[in-house]
Amino acid sequence: MARIAGVDLPRNKRLEIGLTYIYGIGMATAKKVISKSQIDKTKKVGDLTDEEVARLRTLLEHEYKIEGTLRQEISMNIKRLMDISSYRGMRHRRSLPVRGQRTKTNARTRKGGPKRSIGIKKKSNV
Repeated sequence: MARIAGVDLPRNKRLEIGLTYIYGIGMATAKKVISKSQIDKTKKVGDLTDEEVARLRTLLEHEYKIEGTLRQEISMNIKRLMDISSYRGMRHRRSLPVRGQRTKTNARTRKGGPKRSIGIKKKSNV
């Protein structure tokens, strides 16, 4: 089992697909990492040797921000925006869409579940 950056990669998937299970690595980055580490991209994760896994692990740790460090950096960036009271920071603080989407309708994911009017009650199964 290949374990890189605290993530167990699925054994039966191709390497470039398996690497995308790591937070911060998409398809483009996965292809770059595979070519830099000189591993056959058609190999499955379960077929990797220990040496190849070690090569991937060192490359990812030294050249890319992934998993915990990336999550931490992103949360610190959001916290900084909220501290300086920028427009984006205020939208984060109020749990509203940050990137200019409309809120009169839609935005239910960001604002929370559906708002119901006062007159509507749950029907009981009696």
